[in-house]
Amino acid sequence: MTSRPVPSRRTLLRALAALPASAVLLGEAPGLLGSALAAAPPNGSATRYTIVPFLNSNDGTVNVYQSDDATDFRLLRSSAYTPPTGRIRDASVLRHTDGYYYVTYTTRTWQDTSRTIGFARSSDRVNWTFLYDYTVPVANLSRAWAPEWFVDSDGSVNIIVSCSTTNDEWIFTPYLLRATNSALTAWSSPVALAGIGANHIDTFIVKIGSTYHAFPKNETTKYIEYATASNLTGPYTIRRTGDWAGWGSYREGPALVRLDNGGWRVFFDGYGDGKYYYSDSYDTFATWSAPAALPGISGTARHFTVVKETVSGGPSLARNTTRSFRSANYSTRYWQQQSSLLDLPVVSGSSTAAEKQAATFTVVAGLADASGCSFRDAAGNYLRHWDFRARFDPNDGSSTFAKDATFILRTGTASGSVRFESYNYPGYYLRHYAYQLRVERLDGTDLFRQDSSFVPVTAWA
Repeated sequence: MTSRPVPSRRTLLRALAALPASAVLLGEAPGLLGSALAAAPPNGSATRYTIVPFLNSNDGTVNVYQSDDATDFRLLRSSAYTPPTGRIRDASVLRHTDGYYYVTYTTRTWQDTSRTIGFARSSDRVNWTFLYDYTVPVANLSRAWAPEWFVDSDGSVNIIVSCSTTNDEWIFTPYLLRATNSALTAWSSPVALAGIGANHIDTFIVKIGSTYHAFPKNETTKYIEYATASNLTGPYTIRRTGDWAGWGSYREGPALVRLDNGGWRVFFDGYGDGKYYYSDSYDTFATWSAPAALPGISGTARHFTVVKETVSGGPSLARNTTRSFRSANYSTRYWQQQSSLLDLPVVSGSSTAAEKQAATFTVVAGLADASGCSFRDAAGNYLRHWDFRARFDPNDGSSTFAKDATFILRTGTASGSVRFESYNYPGYYLRHYAYQLRVERLDGTDLFRQDSSFVPVTAWA
């Protein structure tokens, strides 16, 4: 994308010489937001992540995207929902217990008084129906922004909405609304959250055990901070400030989701540079990977949250069987071990018995996750990545080796093909380059998807 991004609403507010201070939250619970699952999908099933962002170029509609790996989001439907009046910004998506998908959203652009939040629903994520606009009952309300679903561990469905009042229309406070019926049409009186503090916005919350973990943006420093509390309504204690996670400043709209390998991924809007980023943590948010731009949708999507589900119809690969693996885009080339490295030479009926044996592998349950898969050669060595090169080594029994040697099945580009995502480097796939097999970060291109797709076939030996 080369177009200039729409200015952040925070940037626009600065022109008014006032610092906004809103905060929003979203939590995730099993069966509702679908993000509590932390294992590779079973054979024949697939993970599905759904986002419903408004657009950098248009805050009057939303697109729907889906992904099987939380990295490679593909367009499901453009302009999937346009409200009958007003705008749609900051859409938060929920899969409810009635089987419907719901979005709640900001109904006006940043300049306008905005006392309502909107609701729409869909049975298939493609066709959406407007439900109603709800006037948030906060005294002297000026603006209600960025409503976010939060489903607590007790199953209660909540919305956290950031509200300002007429005496200071740019200073926001997060309020909790709790659904009082299963139809999500009646709400409790608003209750202000405590402890995040003034001049924080876009607070996103996940609950682990009995602790609520919050990620608010500090509107003064433009950094995303970290806080915890023992109650949803607080008080929260700010634990980390500044550039504690290495994400940089001028970041907003954090949203977290659990990955198939048990890690947590945060997405956030890098509105200062017009990109959308992700970063991963495996130690309960103490440290994070270097942020990377989302391929495909960075520069297009704005302020989204994520629904994770396990769905049927995913790739399947029998365990404890021998198979050979043919390139999906080079139909005469197959995986073959050559001097402990995995390459992609031509293999045919005229190949030697040794060459055919070197192109034959036993598929077994993943060493790190039995729902994933690992590959063993005739000598008992396992396929693993080392310095991002695919190679075969003896299993040393370590946790690192088990993770290096485990891959998660994803659907390939050609009929019957599969892709193999690294278990401990989400978003990295086995792919061929110069007829060598490597583990590389996907770039969102069709060529990468083709290069990382392989067809399991009858074993050569």
